[in-house]
Amino acid sequence: MKVAFATQDLKRVDAHFGWAKNIMVYDVTPDGHTFVETFEFQGDLQEDGNEDKLGPKLDAIKDCTILYVAAIGGSGAARVVAQNIHPMKVNQPEEIPGLLDKLQVVLKGAPPPWLRKVMMKGQERKFEFEEEV
Repeated sequence: MKVAFATQDLKRVDAHFGWAKNIMVYDVTPDGHTFVETFEFQGDLQEDGNEDKLGPKLDAIKDCTILYVAAIGGSGAARVVAQNIHPMKVNQPEEIPGLLDKLQVVLKGAPPPWLRKVMMKGQERKFEFEEEV
């Protein structure tokens, strides 16, 4: 699954989603992670109420399952969730490699129900029923 990180310094999750200069995307599996791409954003990103700045960011993360942020506004959160992406807020800046490692550990074990659900993003739901004889 693809995971996005809002970052100013390209090392930590340290950015508000709307204000982020960069979004780094990784592909994460229980066995490892691979860097996919860094999206860089220009302009006056700290202008509140400027909904236009969210469009390119939402487009950049459209294939992601999880978005790690330092903060996210109500409008941004609603738009992220509407794309079936789960926003994860960190309480203080956290190193991206450490977050990737923690996520891998969770994926190897028994992921919580919300994570199992978001991991199914883009996959067809399958139901197995026992046949009556």
